[in-house]
Amino acid sequence: MRPTGDRRWTTGGTGGTGGGTGGGTAGGTGAADTAVVAELRRLLREGPFHLALRTALAVRGLPLHRVQHRLAARGIKVGVTSLSYWQQGARRPRHPESLRAVAALEQILELPDGALLRLLTGTGRAGGAGGRPAARSYRALVSVGAAVEQLLDAMELPADGGLHSVGHHERVRIGPAGELCDRESQQIVRAHRDGVDRYLAVHHGDPGCDSARMRVTAYENCRTGRVRHHPEAGVVVAELLFDTRLRCGDTYVFGYGIEDGTGARSTEYVRGFSYAGGQYMLQVRFDEAALPVRCRRFARTGPQAPRTGLADLTPSGRHRAVHLVEQTVRRGILGIAWDWD
Repeated sequence: MRPTGDRRWTTGGTGGTGGGTGGGTAGGTGAADTAVVAELRRLLREGPFHLALRTALAVRGLPLHRVQHRLAARGIKVGVTSLSYWQQGARRPRHPESLRAVAALEQILELPDGALLRLLTGTGRAGGAGGRPAARSYRALVSVGAAVEQLLDAMELPADGGLHSVGHHERVRIGPAGELCDRESQQIVRAHRDGVDRYLAVHHGDPGCDSARMRVTAYENCRTGRVRHHPEAGVVVAELLFDTRLRCGDTYVFGYGIEDGTGARSTEYVRGFSYAGGQYMLQVRFDEAALPVRCRRFARTGPQAPRTGLADLTPSGRHRAVHLVEQTVRRGILGIAWDWD
């Protein structure tokens, strides 16, 4: 019997979303806005690195050319362009000289020692080359996590596949009987270690589903590899193979879809996030023959946790769709739920 509220769960699998577990709190706030300072503290705990750096610069009110001059005074040569790329998330500092610059930035921006480095290495020391903290386990995100981990073990795949999401647009279609017909995902991911060449997609169907009848289609910049099913849990796990091996810091764009339509009437769609950071957009579109009477977005810290951040959503007229947009996701679960009558 499945726990209430965990009717369906999908995740970036080994990808997850960007972020970290870096610690420390900001000091020397000056006249900075309290809300911005609070956000900086959160970003220094959870990441991602580029947002933490950008926010710290804003709190201190330091333009990049002044930061460059202060680094030069310490004998560290970093261009304004590189600093700009770092705060935009276009590149991640990973070479020894770059990591030395990050350590100096912590002093210049009056941050605790290791606050930024932790978001890059997961240890707070300049010894790694862009590693990330451990992702939240599947068991911590979903009740069928044990089944997912069992499939991963059989495929000899690690729980962390070396990717985190920079952006993810997901579209879900609900059929005339209220069933989940299919979903499509367009993703931008970044590698946090060298040699990554695949993404793991996980789909959990509604009660009564038949995972053996679900179909995975790779349609942009990837191809389908191994596909495994767990009939008892209603889970399908699929490899999406890239055309290249990524280096640490590289980004990649790809798209795929999953056809379902095998389960009972659906009442929610949720996605689990192993890491914090990155943008997420979810759209749910309903068939004209099956329109819900109420839709709401929500968040959860885990599968058994209470729903928080509730907000009503109104389906658009002719398109019969609702959506949510999260600019910077937090670790946990985001979703949309609906009532039929």
